[in-house]
Amino acid sequence: MDLDLAKRLAQPANTKIVLCVLDGLGGLARQETLRSELEGADIPNLDRLAARSEVGLTVPVGPGITPGSGPGHLALFGYDPYRFDIGRGVLEATGIDFDLGPDDVAARGNFCTLDAEGNVTDRRAGRVSTEVSAGLVDRLRGIRLPGAEVLVEPVREHRFVLVLRGKDLGDNVSSTDPQHTGVPPLPATAGDEASARTAVLVNDFVSQATALLRDQHQANGLMLRGFARYPHLPQFPEIWGLRAAALAVYPMYRGLAKLAGMQPLPCPGGLLEQIDTARRRWQDFDFFFIHYKKTDAAGEDGDFERKAHALEEFDQHVPAILGLGADVLIVAGDHATPALMAAHSWHPVPFLLRSAFCREGNALHFNEQECLKGSLGVFPAIDVMPLAMAHALRLQKYGA
Repeated sequence: MDLDLAKRLAQPANTKIVLCVLDGLGGLARQETLRSELEGADIPNLDRLAARSEVGLTVPVGPGITPGSGPGHLALFGYDPYRFDIGRGVLEATGIDFDLGPDDVAARGNFCTLDAEGNVTDRRAGRVSTEVSAGLVDRLRGIRLPGAEVLVEPVREHRFVLVLRGKDLGDNVSSTDPQHTGVPPLPATAGDEASARTAVLVNDFVSQATALLRDQHQANGLMLRGFARYPHLPQFPEIWGLRAAALAVYPMYRGLAKLAGMQPLPCPGGLLEQIDTARRRWQDFDFFFIHYKKTDAAGEDGDFERKAHALEEFDQHVPAILGLGADVLIVAGDHATPALMAAHSWHPVPFLLRSAFCREGNALHFNEQECLKGSLGVFPAIDVMPLAMAHALRLQKYGA
């Protein structure tokens, strides 16, 4: 839906919407069992919910397009992911409440493990602890670059933020992450003339950082991606007429919600605290975005059993989520992360929507094959918010 049309059609109501995003929800079947992670997991609560809901499969960006988490979430929030492309660096920086200025270019950093030849052996350095990462960031703060201020901040586990502050710095710079092991990190290259100086500074930073990290066993290298300046995003509450709260543990998702105009609520303890916080603040908001990361982390690590276990863990909390009393409850994913691929993929993602106005379908379980039978079919993720608003009776009739 066009955002201007959404703003015109949105109407007030005393209804509540809860959007639960299981990061990397979709998967693929293993040959030995012919079952995906969802099909192999014991998720009775989600299965029962699917049988009473409208279900389908969402396409986060477009057929064959493998999305990052940013575009995947933006689509679920109703933003065209082709039109609104926000760099990961900005999302991470905003998520840790770093105030980006007009002369800042931010990048998301990963500590990684390099072998003696300089090839990447682990893109996430064994997911080193946040405490270890913070100590390494302290080292990097000593780096000096000509004509630019260097700001480095820890985020969570192996992640950090690099901000280059200076005049005439473009943000069209390529990632240094090769996305594979067994090869060295890539040099940063400029996509346009305005970003040429930025690329030079980035490569200088990486060279100095690698020297500073050389004595580390795990996190002896780093990679950078998602170079971006602060964007101007139409505000979610103004578009949909919703007081919106974000319950996300990981900074990147808090950052994305903040950029969209949602109010991030503190919930560092994970899913139980996220639900408790939503219950305590129930009267203050109309829309609650609950983010669950464990499914994606396990999928990216190629750990099929751990991803299935993460799904089972979420399922145990479904009764408590239902107990919130939302008029519209959605369970969705921002993209698929099949453990079989140990990476994001382009596959459509299971989706369910429960309200008092659902047409229950033929699905008996919540998984890829059963959702394909649902009344919603395969549809663009950008249509999720109009569906949620309609079921919440928050959209006026269009036309005479």
